Amino acid sequence: MPDLADALRDGLPQGVALGQGRDEPLMPGEGLTGAVPSRLAEFARGRSAARAAMRALGVDPAATPMNPDRSPQWPTGLTGSISHCAGACLAIVGLRADFAGLGLDVEPVQPLTPDLWPVILRPEEAGLDPLAVFVAKEAAYKAQFAVTRALFDFQMLSVRLDGAGFRAVFQHPVGRFRAGDELQGRLVRTPGHVAAVCILPAG
Repeated sequence: MPDLADALRDGLPQGVALGQGRDEPLMPGEGLTGAVPSRLAEFARGRSAARAAMRALGVDPAATPMNPDRSPQWPTGLTGSISHCAGACLAIVGLRADFAGLGLDVEPVQPLTPDLWPVILRPEEAGLDPLAVFVAKEAAYKAQFAVTRALFDFQMLSVRLDGAGFRAVFQHPVGRFRAGDELQGRLVRTPGHVAAVCILPAG
């Protein structure tokens, strides 16, 4: 876990901070009604990671409630992304004045079953690492969602991998994005996890 956090942190631009989740109580306003204990603990660690990222950014930590669409409701003036999976719980945060949207996804290193490939991969992505494509699309989706609030499936974006980088290309217009517009991001691999970060500058 520290290796993953360090690897992600090393590639973040100035003004984007990363935090790791811990077992901490939720703040007022961060409730999760009806959740089973395991889901509530996962949710609490994610909010803990968000607060840690705020501290790293140099702002006072504040509650991050859940919107009706289940996305994080970031404090005024902030934007960010939370990701958790087996063995990892991380968040990134930046100022809205500097960043329109931030996307982070982290997944354990394990093969995606072939029955999921047609859901995740477009025809032109055949032969690419399905897990890398998955995390890249998830990170790009989260980043654009902060701008468009648009829901869409994996087929909306076509990912092109380039070493440790990736480009996610819109196949149809979504909000301010036109077909052919690209979101750029970075992949981070450790022995236990694959992660992707996508950052949209303000303006």
